[in-house]
Amino acid sequence: MSGLELFAAALGVIAVWLTVKQNPWCWPIGLVMVLLYTWVFFDVKLYSDMLLQVVYAALQVYGWWQWTRAGAVKQGRQVTSLGVPAILASLAVGALGSLLLGAAMAHWTDAAQPWLDAALTGFSLVAQMWMAQKRVQCWPLWIAVDVIFVGLFLYKGLYLTAALYALFTVIAVQGWREWRTDPALHA
Repeated sequence: MSGLELFAAALGVIAVWLTVKQNPWCWPIGLVMVLLYTWVFFDVKLYSDMLLQVVYAALQVYGWWQWTRAGAVKQGRQVTSLGVPAILASLAVGALGSLLLGAAMAHWTDAAQPWLDAALTGFSLVAQMWMAQKRVQCWPLWIAVDVIFVGLFLYKGLYLTAALYALFTVIAVQGWREWRTDPALHA
């Protein structure tokens, strides 16, 4: 465990908690966190996770814009729900991205866990996009992905990051509870 990992983990807890509370400051704090984790994952040869952090950086900016853009009454995006066809289409894109990235990582790099890391990356991107769009379905997907990440990080000796993702799982459960009861979802 490094000081960098510790600082990134602390920022991660703050960012995810702010997301649950629908506070737009989750995005700039999350941006700093993902930039720090880019280096942490490079150091342990989880290259798909490293690339994921780079994409997350762009998605942090997208999420900030989505959540703060002015609407008719100067409110940001409201919590909404996806239909089954949209869910299935998004998950199919995540699966295809996982397969392509996994094949690339297995063939061209010395990645530690190319297929698992790629799958977690593909589905994390789907969850992050749904989160930026305030789709309530982001939370159950985050729960599934985070649980698997815990095992991967334990395997790689990133114990603090594993603990962070275990905490992310608990926070995601709370996020799912809160967002499912959001008045905008039932309007």
